[in-house]
Amino acid sequence: MSTELLTVKNLDVTFRTPSGSFEAVKNANFAIKKGETLALVGESGSGKSVSAMSIMQLLPYPLASHSERSSIIFEGQELVGAKDKVMRGIRGSQIGMIFQEPQSALNPLHTIERQIGEMLKLHQGMDKGAVSKRVKELLDMVGLPKMKERLSAYPHELSGGQRQRVMIAMALANNPELLIADEPTTALDVTVQAQILELLDELKRELDMALLMITHDLTVVEKMADNVCVMKNGVIVEQNASKKLFAKPAHEYTKMLLGAQPKGTAVAANENAAAVVTAQGVKVHFPKKKNFWGKTNEWVKAVDGIDITCRAGQTVGVVGESGSGKSTLGYALLRLNTLTEGSIKFHDTDVTAYGRKEMRDLRKRMQIVFQDPFSSLSPRMSVQGIIGEGLKVHQPDISSSEREDRVIEALKDVGLDPDTRNRYPHEFSGGQRQRISIARAMVLNPEFVVLDEPTSALDLSVQAQIVDLLRELQEKYTLSYMFISHDLRVVRAMAHKLIVMKDGKVVESGSAQKVFDNPQEEYTKTLLEAALNLKARTKEAA
Repeated sequence: MSTELLTVKNLDVTFRTPSGSFEAVKNANFAIKKGETLALVGESGSGKSVSAMSIMQLLPYPLASHSERSSIIFEGQELVGAKDKVMRGIRGSQIGMIFQEPQSALNPLHTIERQIGEMLKLHQGMDKGAVSKRVKELLDMVGLPKMKERLSAYPHELSGGQRQRVMIAMALANNPELLIADEPTTALDVTVQAQILELLDELKRELDMALLMITHDLTVVEKMADNVCVMKNGVIVEQNASKKLFAKPAHEYTKMLLGAQPKGTAVAANENAAAVVTAQGVKVHFPKKKNFWGKTNEWVKAVDGIDITCRAGQTVGVVGESGSGKSTLGYALLRLNTLTEGSIKFHDTDVTAYGRKEMRDLRKRMQIVFQDPFSSLSPRMSVQGIIGEGLKVHQPDISSSEREDRVIEALKDVGLDPDTRNRYPHEFSGGQRQRISIARAMVLNPEFVVLDEPTSALDLSVQAQIVDLLRELQEKYTLSYMFISHDLRVVRAMAHKLIVMKDGKVVESGSAQKVFDNPQEEYTKTLLEAALNLKARTKEAA
């Protein structure tokens, strides 16, 4: 019989703030045995990630503190209050962690090879040759075989999904006894999500490794977890074996989580509405290699000759695996990429050759919600300043009180307490930060919005709320959306038209309903089957 590897008893976490103190976790108790998977689930801000960071002792001490009764024992070692030397020997070696936001967790100044290799040198003392070999093995393991030719790449040169897989490779580098996975699949497309979950499950069995999974995706929990803890407002409100909890949830909050998900299809829209953005032959080619004379002789064709029309009151969904060019296409339409070629029109105005100054006047009419809210929100600005900044630039004549009213209204629209507007991004959960990003875009009442994975960091109940909100705003203001996502369930609920991308090209396009109901291309079928099979496997598990 397996023994307990980690035991958490009476865990309290309190944060000291300028206005007083805040209890993020209250009297949490749970244990994980070797070879077992425990899932912590709950909405954003429920205390899931704080509990995990407490295990690694990575909270911002002394602003964060634990009560005297709090205890975290890992293989007989008390971690609460442990010295830095002790924790350095445990972190990365005995306990690995996959962080929620890879962009903020990866060093922007170091290459991929150096970042993964650092874990091997530090904990195993490997030489250069052994490190290079192991790094390539890890990249194969997490589904990044092409990255073996790009070991000198930096994090900003990778897609969100690729960055997440690099994080997973780093966490697995030293075959840890306990792996903490904080939202490990939020940035991954459905095909890679299935691969990563199978990989984690396989490694858990082979290494007799324990897995603590923090997620809002209940389909992942049902597939992966042996036991589940449901958290709300820092308290574990229900704890049970996975099969029992999904079959017969006891707490009303658990029942709400299980019933919450984006539903239905897009609200009917005028198919002949005026085109807001029209693009033809769009190309974005990045230089890859240069010859002796410094001339580029090899290119990365991120977007390679795409036609797209986004109409008023309609949503064009863009799906495809990580690195297929989805986000790059969105940046190109907004003229955020100087390497863009082709024709791009905003209404009847050709903006293809517009420079920064000419585009500035159009920016309030063309907005974007970025995939990674942590890196897109200034850590030095309050929420009030972040959301109100666009109003200062584009509507300088309105008074400060009117601007504050607009910020308050925007926060209410995305389900955030307006009283939090004087806080800073680091004081919010990942899902809350994403809602701040949406409020920042919507406060200017734009006509065209690129939504780059806007729900990837959100729990299911909030996903449903955001989808409903986006629908309402679209219907009220006849907004045109370009919706980029790997979550096909959310895309189906939002999109009128759909384009499927692979390696910078469109492999299939048309009415969203027709593509979902009757896909013609094998690649599209593979994407849909990956999502459906994941759901099917979870149902079988129950």
